[in-house]
Amino acid sequence: MATGSKSSTLSCVQEIFNNFSGRRAGLIRALTQDVDTFFQICHPDKDSLCLFGYPDESWKVTPPTEKVPSMLPEPTLGINYARDSMDPRDWLLMVAIHCDSWLLAVAFFYGGRSELDQTQRKQLFTMINNLPHVHEVVRDWQNAKDKPKKGKSHEASGSKSSCRTRSSVKRLSDEQSKSTQNIEQSQVENKEYKGTHCGNCGGLYNGDEFWMLCGICRLWYHGRCVGITPTMAESIENYECPLCYMKHNTSVPETD
Repeated sequence: MATGSKSSTLSCVQEIFNNFSGRRAGLIRALTQDVDTFFQICHPDKDSLCLFGYPDESWKVTPPTEKVPSMLPEPTLGINYARDSMDPRDWLLMVAIHCDSWLLAVAFFYGGRSELDQTQRKQLFTMINNLPHVHEVVRDWQNAKDKPKKGKSHEASGSKSSCRTRSSVKRLSDEQSKSTQNIEQSQVENKEYKGTHCGNCGGLYNGDEFWMLCGICRLWYHGRCVGITPTMAESIENYECPLCYMKHNTSVPETD
């Protein structure tokens, strides 16, 4: 795992995008190809750690810089603390979401220093937006890794595989019955929540998607819009949407 950084001033859209792409590639490698090494380094007993990606496509897990203010926006601090308290898949996806946020912050920090105009900022965003998110790449990599290998499970003879026993017919009938019940239940849910919109993207309710209800404002959200998976939701007793969380956790300075 080599590490490195590039200290030159970035002055054009293409240079900033190349910097973004290199850092992104390093972060993806950490969360996919090098995931075992990354997992071991992020031990919860260590001090607060950050995952850095570098323009040369390398990565490094390290404490944040001691310089205040830092020369660049810093990644999310303390990613290692939640490692053992979450499902490993969900933990990696959470880290990936924070990586996406950090990459955008760094890119547009350089854009600000380079005084990009409106057209250039739009061009930079379009170039970035044409790439899959780190979260999407890691999720797809996990799904591909979990798919069972084909070819070794078909050792039964053709005659046996083509025969359907009474028990298999009964099992198929039971499955069809359950499928019908699920469809009816889905129709009832879709009717009950008809007209419900996601509080983040505004999309209409769909029973095929995972949703979260905010216990404060009582608005519904797509799980994907707020970064919550069904597994993560099992450990949440009373969910607060990002807006409500900010309202209740932002201190108001006292006035004399």
